[in-house]
Amino acid sequence: MKNSSSLIALWISLISNVVLTVLKVVVGYLFNSQVLIADGIHNAGDVIATFAALTSSLVSKKPADKDHPYGHGKAEVIASAIVAIILILAALLMVYKSVEALFEPAAEASIIALVAAFVSLIWKQGLYVYCISLGKAQNSKSLIATANDHLADVYASIAAVVGIGATLIGERYDIPFAQYGDPIAGMIVSYFVLKLAYQMGKESIGVLMEENVPSEQLIQLESIVRSIPQVKRIDRIRAREHGHYIIVDVRVSVSNNLTIKEGHDISRLIKNSIKNEIQNVEEVLVHLNPWYEEDGIH
Repeated sequence: MKNSSSLIALWISLISNVVLTVLKVVVGYLFNSQVLIADGIHNAGDVIATFAALTSSLVSKKPADKDHPYGHGKAEVIASAIVAIILILAALLMVYKSVEALFEPAAEASIIALVAAFVSLIWKQGLYVYCISLGKAQNSKSLIATANDHLADVYASIAAVVGIGATLIGERYDIPFAQYGDPIAGMIVSYFVLKLAYQMGKESIGVLMEENVPSEQLIQLESIVRSIPQVKRIDRIRAREHGHYIIVDVRVSVSNNLTIKEGHDISRLIKNSIKNEIQNVEEVLVHLNPWYEEDGIH
């Protein structure tokens, strides 16, 4: 059920991006709106990004196999990194187009271009809320990346609405500077898109480099392990994200006079306790060290 709902969200995002790309580019060229054209090109990148997210979501749900014993979860992280790169390229293109427009005669604004930008703003805001809530609920990196992509579009659409609106006001009241509101807004929004892309890229690299989970989650893991009476000491605890799930590595010391079966039962208890408390933990690797009470060494 979870998988199907995330796939539906990605399909809706893909179709929406195709429709909005055509709408923005056509209206932008017909009415010479630089910010709308730039936003449309950004949306064209979104089509590629959403397709990558959709493909990675399908791959990440595949079970572990001989070649991928830890599963395929990082496919979603790769898609998130691709989205970040596309957002960076789109933002740079928006800056270029906007600066170029400043050195040309101010383009005449259109109410139709303003309406197109406003429709995109409402549409994308709805998609963002839908995808981010579902992505966080399922811890889907690809869906969260798609949601952030929608958020970047919200920024771009706000800039388009403000920019085109400022140009219309500048034309009506003969305010020369305001007539360049369209390209100026395009440059402002590029900053927010770049900032969002940087954060996405940083998180993706962290997961790909097997960065530890946040300290709060490590503290929670330690608390769970310490609650097991047979555990004398935690020697090491690590955890890393593997896409939409987490893999935990625990080394603990237990009494040296336990049997193999008793040690096995403790390992299973640790594993089940962690998985029951933290729902997105997929695998727990437990290593037992012997504990000597008389001298405290193992």
